[in-house]
Amino acid sequence: MIAGVLFGILASKLGWQTFVADWIKPFGTIFISLLKLIAIPLILASLIKGISDLKDISKFKDMGLRTIFMYIITTIIAITIGLTIVNVIQPGEYVSSETVAELTQSFKGDAEKKVMSATNQKNKGPLQFVVDMVPQNIFGAASDNGNMLQVIFFAIFLGISMLLVKDEQSAPLKSFFDSLNDVILKMVDLIMLIAPVAVFALLASLVAETTNPDLFKALGWYAFSVVLGLIIMIAVYITAVVLFTGKRPGFFLKGISPAQLLAFSTSSSAATLPVTMERVEEHLGVEKEVTSFVLPVGATINMDGTSLYQAVAAVFICQALDFDLTFSDQITIVLTALLASIGSAAVPGAGMVMLVIVLESLGLPAESLAIGLALIFAVDRPLDMCRTVVNVTGDATVAMVVGNSLGRLGEPHVENWDDVKENF
Repeated sequence: MIAGVLFGILASKLGWQTFVADWIKPFGTIFISLLKLIAIPLILASLIKGISDLKDISKFKDMGLRTIFMYIITTIIAITIGLTIVNVIQPGEYVSSETVAELTQSFKGDAEKKVMSATNQKNKGPLQFVVDMVPQNIFGAASDNGNMLQVIFFAIFLGISMLLVKDEQSAPLKSFFDSLNDVILKMVDLIMLIAPVAVFALLASLVAETTNPDLFKALGWYAFSVVLGLIIMIAVYITAVVLFTGKRPGFFLKGISPAQLLAFSTSSSAATLPVTMERVEEHLGVEKEVTSFVLPVGATINMDGTSLYQAVAAVFICQALDFDLTFSDQITIVLTALLASIGSAAVPGAGMVMLVIVLESLGLPAESLAIGLALIFAVDRPLDMCRTVVNVTGDATVAMVVGNSLGRLGEPHVENWDDVKENF
């Protein structure tokens, strides 16, 4: 990661952007594609295996309710932290009218595309996300990582159905998904062998493609507010792990850190999911029947980092555009950001589309939406990387807490990486 950043700075200074884009960035793109390639099969196999292993449908109900409750609580905490910080620091007060004009000129086109996407999504109706959750064709749903919620619905539906038939009837299907799950996890091991090269390529290309570093300075207080909130949220997770599982902070951070670094590099919870599942199970000791349900669901609906960012960004934009917010408006942000996080796709940039919905709920004039998004576009990708780290860490935290509450948190069982390389 450090080498990638330094090389990206050097490439930017020497004018090597084209070389980086043509010869270095593709390795990072291939790596992300490989992780996304196995995301859907992994969710299908692990969820179905995890539910069918429960033997009793009441256990699934218990685990499901605890998981959803925990995800809602952590998201509300994240939004509250974001609102508190942005109201104390008030980063929008530091943005001059000249900076607003410059940012609007630079990023208005990109911002208008996000506004259009959000408008299309909002026009579908308030319950459209529930309708979209149920696939018409599982093969069609599995062909697009953006339909991950549909795949999860099918996997849960199939897993529950397997619990409701006789064991001898479900045994062949269960054996198939058990085997598929093991093979997919081995694919994760093999893909991770190229992780150092891929992370170098991803960060080098990101830094080299940064066009105007002066804009980052203008948005420094805004970026600081978001990052500060995300750091506090990490501290909340660590506290929850200590209080509810008795595990040490060092144990938790060491176990999940490779997934955090990958989340930072890819900006995608979905791409990081295979590694998150492996780390939580192998290195944090959460049993497979818990990780196989909690983590795929979390990668889809638990967006604590994104929700915190939406709270900070919404208030920042209103401050910069002199749009006054009342206390009831801030409560609206909490509720809207919570609902928006559930429907937010686990892919880079999805949070900004959801931000438009939050801003519209505040009554921000339509002509100001594109200007507001343009204000934060310059630093969105780096902050997207940071908030994805929080999303992944939150999923792991909930998995540990839920696992411990169900008596499914044991000792790690780590496979030696040298053995993986030797077998490969």
